[in-house]
Amino acid sequence: MTYRAPVSDMLFALRHVAGLDAVLGDDLTPDDARTILEEAARVADGVIAPLNRIGDRHGTPFADGAVTTPPGWKEAYRTWIEGGWNGLSADPEHGGQGLPLLLNAACTEMWNGASIAFGLCPLLTAGGIEALAQHGSDDLKTRYLGKLVSGEWTATMNLTEPQAGSDLALLRSRAEPMGDGRYRIVGAKIYITYGEHDLSDNIVHLVLARLKDAPAGTRGISLFLVPKVLPDGSRNDLRCSGLEHKLGIHGSPTCSMAFGDAGGAIGWLIGEENRGLACMFTMMNSARLNVGLQGVGIAERATQAALAYARERRQGKAPGAQATSAIVEHADVQRMLLAMKSYTAASRGICYLTAAALDAAHGPEGQAAHDRASLLTPVAKAFSTDIANEVTSLGVQVHGGMGFVEETGAAQHMRDARILGIYEGTNGIQAIDLVTRKLPLRDGATVRAQIASQRRVAEGLLKDADPAYGQMGARLRAGIEALDRATSFQLRALTSNRPEAALAGASPYLRLFGLVQGAACLAQAARAARAALQAGDTDPAHAARIALARFFAENELTAAAGLADSVMDGGAFTETAALALAG
Repeated sequence: MTYRAPVSDMLFALRHVAGLDAVLGDDLTPDDARTILEEAARVADGVIAPLNRIGDRHGTPFADGAVTTPPGWKEAYRTWIEGGWNGLSADPEHGGQGLPLLLNAACTEMWNGASIAFGLCPLLTAGGIEALAQHGSDDLKTRYLGKLVSGEWTATMNLTEPQAGSDLALLRSRAEPMGDGRYRIVGAKIYITYGEHDLSDNIVHLVLARLKDAPAGTRGISLFLVPKVLPDGSRNDLRCSGLEHKLGIHGSPTCSMAFGDAGGAIGWLIGEENRGLACMFTMMNSARLNVGLQGVGIAERATQAALAYARERRQGKAPGAQATSAIVEHADVQRMLLAMKSYTAASRGICYLTAAALDAAHGPEGQAAHDRASLLTPVAKAFSTDIANEVTSLGVQVHGGMGFVEETGAAQHMRDARILGIYEGTNGIQAIDLVTRKLPLRDGATVRAQIASQRRVAEGLLKDADPAYGQMGARLRAGIEALDRATSFQLRALTSNRPEAALAGASPYLRLFGLVQGAACLAQAARAARAALQAGDTDPAHAARIALARFFAENELTAAAGLADSVMDGGAFTETAALALAG
């Protein structure tokens, strides 16, 4: 089964969980938003999704330094950029449409639900646009931003080197000033997504490198714009030196890049010398959010496939059945499908909340919204991508033996999803970032405000006292209390100079935060669905939203107390880890 963008569910989450109406402004209405999403769905479903399997099987042949994308890729990319999708939320000054990031987030989910391998190219370009728009010189903006925003040219991020993965302090690529505002770049990079391809005439590489006599460590890294084709039309001194042979995302070329074989690739400084990481970090919130949205997209696709298969596959007899039943009628299969569907919807809500906070940071809320986005970003990235791995694995399980073979496509979803918890900062690093950098924001006031917003949702459920909620209100309240206890523990550990205690519980803490925030998002949607039903809206999707939120609260959120215990009591392993891991 191919992918169909769930426009109604997405729009419902945008409006009733993330508050889309508040960020649309005077020029756009919810009907306009629906029209945009429906048109995006037409492209995702009809143009991109059919290429997903082709990309996986064909890969990206590499010969004589050139990469060829899979059949149909170039035509689909041309259709995509001609629709203006690459510049949906970019500044109109540079040719963008200036629409809210929240609306673009929903579209990003669609592109990646249709094909992560295809969606990766514009994801990298979006990061390049943001870095250049915020830190590039006027000359660089004039020369490059328009073509990047349109999608005529694409961008990459060149950070990783063989000896410098997550630890960029070990970076060795070097830059030498030429005395005329240009620099010569020499070095080697690995894992460069779409570092070479045939979708565009030029590729704009953003490259981290060190100047001579730069300070040691990360304080001595600068960021440079190094185009494949120079402004005079000549080829720059850089090349793709090879492709990685990967577990998944075969339609996306992952390149090793060589800069300076003939003396040095020409580049221009972005931002200030030795301040390259600061330039890169300005784009990290949206880049990590986009990876979280990749997780939501592939989880949605795997869920659709598993549900379709479960409705068709007949095995055994369900209780009370007289004939062989479709496996969707068996309780354990229902449990798996509901877990897939509810986790996907919970992750969607978290990602949309994060996008809404990034939008609000440009409005009256300012710094408070920026801090909220910073708090939610590692959760959106890590929780959603962990969920993608779990949901795609469950998708294989629902398919049974047919899931383990490539014929159904379930295995591809699992393979494609596996990278999501690794790149753009491993999920362990996201947990560390959440606990050590984001919880202390405003002396803990940011996280306390977020927990208070979750409490308001729980209080609303309990006030409604709707029997359809089951134990949702009580479970959410208990989950919030567990999160509150764990948060207090982490903040105390940090302020009492016990970083090892905070770090040992960082990953279970992030999981706990994601579970509770996801449950709150589903509960908020359930309350909005209940209100719609009471107002006479008979759409069956509303009852389904309530049932899904109830399942999540009563079956998945119950892990909250145990996770809180792990955060507060589980860190003792650090004292004996050397013994336990010896031998």
